[in-house]
Amino acid sequence: MCQGGCVEVDSHTEAVAGESFQILCISCKKRSETVAEAFTEWFFKGTGEDQFVKILRYDQDEKLNVMDSRFMDLVAWNGTKEISDLQDVSIFILNVTYDHMGEYLCTVNRTLFFDGGFQYNLLVNKTINVGVVDKANRELASIVSEIMMYVLIVVLTIWLVAEMVYCYKKIAAATEAAAQENASEYLAITSESKENCTGVQVAE
Repeated sequence: MCQGGCVEVDSHTEAVAGESFQILCISCKKRSETVAEAFTEWFFKGTGEDQFVKILRYDQDEKLNVMDSRFMDLVAWNGTKEISDLQDVSIFILNVTYDHMGEYLCTVNRTLFFDGGFQYNLLVNKTINVGVVDKANRELASIVSEIMMYVLIVVLTIWLVAEMVYCYKKIAAATEAAAQENASEYLAITSESKENCTGVQVAE
């Protein structure tokens, strides 16, 4: 058996019109052994608007309840399921339009239950500013990664060529040394043969 941990991660903030987009909102409970229940409410303030408007509520009993016509049939729950202690209260917008551009307020209302019937209520607010564009912009990390990849390919290619040239020179030098050694041995043998022949003629 294993037990998962909770990590609070910031949401992406750039949505593409006509595509789906996940808005992350995670509120981790500090002590996992404490029994708790939580529900979430989301609010939205569009571009040029002055006040937040409640757009949805989610709890374990009633599930997802969308209250704003701009989000009707366009929001899917993507958070904690099957348990009443909600920690991940993220949502999906299924078909982003420019009406969905603005400021989102994610609230997590958590009640902690302790021994002796004592209860403690916590309210966590998180704000996410979402922009909408026609085409996704590449992130800086992606651009840097691509540049580093090409730099690495060039460096490795230069290193490989240098290694091949070094090996070629080393093999050529060894071949030349072996040829010179063979030539020296041949000359030595030839000279010795001539001396032997001269000695035989003198003896005769």
